[in-house]
This record gives sequence, structure tokens and C-alpha cells, in this order.
Amino acid sequence: MLYVKAPAKINLILDVLQKRPDGYHEVEMIMTTVDLADRIGLETRKDGQIQIISTDRYVPGDYRNLAYQAAKLLKDTYGIREGVSITLEKKIPVSAGLAGGSSDAAATLRGLNDLWNLNLTLDQLAEHGAKIGSDVSFCVYGGTAFATGRGELIQELPSPPNCWIVLAKPAIGVSTADVYGGLKVNEVIHPKTQDMIHAIYEKDYELMCRSMGNALEAVTLKLHPEVMMIKEQMMKFGADAVLMSGSGPTVFGVVQHKSRVNRIYNGLRGFCDEVYVVRLLGDRDLLA
Repeated sequence: MLYVKAPAKINLILDVLQKRPDGYHEVEMIMTTVDLADRIGLETRKDGQIQIISTDRYVPGDYRNLAYQAAKLLKDTYGIREGVSITLEKKIPVSAGLAGGSSDAAATLRGLNDLWNLNLTLDQLAEHGAKIGSDVSFCVYGGTAFATGRGELIQELPSPPNCWIVLAKPAIGVSTADVYGGLKVNEVIHPKTQDMIHAIYEKDYELMCRSMGNALEAVTLKLHPEVMMIKEQMMKFGADAVLMSGSGPTVFGVVQHKSRVNRIYNGLRGFCDEVYVVRLLGDRDLLA
């Protein structure tokens, strides 16, 4: 069996510019991978079928699963006769704003490229990924990137300043469609994307913290007040900056000093079951 790592991502910046004619929104995002990852196992099947086996009962085991869609896309595009069993060892929370499903799909694309000897480049895999979901292209590359379009146009960035990340997911699910549906583009407070890019290039930790922003956050906070409570508690316990990732509901705190990490973790565990302490991966070459 071939194993592939599928890391979660966080959004340091998520800006929404306008609605597009195709129904998607034009976005600008700065995303980076963190060391919380699913493990994807791929094993050839002779019967031509695509099978999903997941350790999480909330993950669909059929065509709705993005890893299934990734396998089917490559199988159909390149006329592959053999099938594949895809085992998803889930560590990333489901429906959390951390791109767990997208990362699983991206890892499936990368893994099947090797298993089926397709010899595709990362750029080619990312093009296929864009047909599956907006975050899949970024997840194919990993690392840190500035994403535009609907999220599929990827420009590599250096790794952000080194720090700890505390992730906390409340026991709710958030519909991305509902969040975008509740967004009034003309009322969006746009985050400082160029300041964030500058902070990343200069390894300026304080500027990175000041520049973090998410245009979707106000909508999700209105729909789910518990997300705001987690934000407030993270700041109270000593995080340097706090932001919601993606459409939520996961909130992440950025912490430079290890001494504060345990205090934040223990404080959040009092009322939130899913809390994780991770490091930034940051660089593409750490994805392997």
C-alpha cells in the first residue's frame, strides 16, 4: 500500500472581492499548511472499482467524497482500467474550514500519479484539482501560497515566521454555501493582503499578526456565536493573534512563545473537545 500525507491548511488572509458570472466568488487568500494531517493509503484493485474506507463515520464513502472524485477524474481522463481502495486515516476535523476533504483529494491525486505511473507534473495535478474544488489546487502544492481567482490560481510564497498554532473547533458544522450566501460583498472589510505578503517575505512576526484577516468571519460569527466565544477566550489566554480559518468554525491562535501554548490549550479544553497544538509546515518540500 502507498501512503500519502494530507496536511490541513489555515488562512492567514481570506478576502472576497466580488461574485463571478460562474456563481463562485473572486477571492484573494494566503494559505499555509500546518502539521495536522490525514494519512491516505492507496492500494490497487483489479476489479476497476473505487472504494473509500474512512476512520471517521461522518466522511461520505461514495461519489460525494473528494478523494473518490480525484480517483475517478484520473481514471476517466487517462483510461486507467484498474481500481483503487482509498483508506482515509482522519486526523483533520470534518467540515472545519481546514480543507481536510480538499487535502485528501490532493493527496489522492499525488499518490495515484505514482501508483498508476502517470508522470504528471504538480502543475498538471493542480489543474485537475481545480475541477474538484477551489482549495484542491493549493493542497496539491502545499507550503504557503497566495491564491486568487476562485482559489485555484496559485503563487508560491516563502514560509511565514516560525510560530505555534493552537486550533480549536467547536462542536458545530458550518455550511460554506450558507456563509457565502450571507455575505454582502459591498460591506466586506478587506484584510491587508499586501501587508501580509510583506510580513511573510520579511519574516516580520508582529506585522503578520496585525495583518491577519478573514472577510467571511463576520458572517460566521453572526450565525454561530460560539465561534466568537472561542476567539475571545484564545485572546484572553494569551494568543498573539486569533482568526477563523476558511468559512469556519475552526479558530486558530498564533503564539510565538511555547510557555503560553499550554495555558491556551488547557484553557480551551475546558469547554472545547477538539483542540490541537501544531507547528507551521510552511514549505512545499515538507509535504513529502
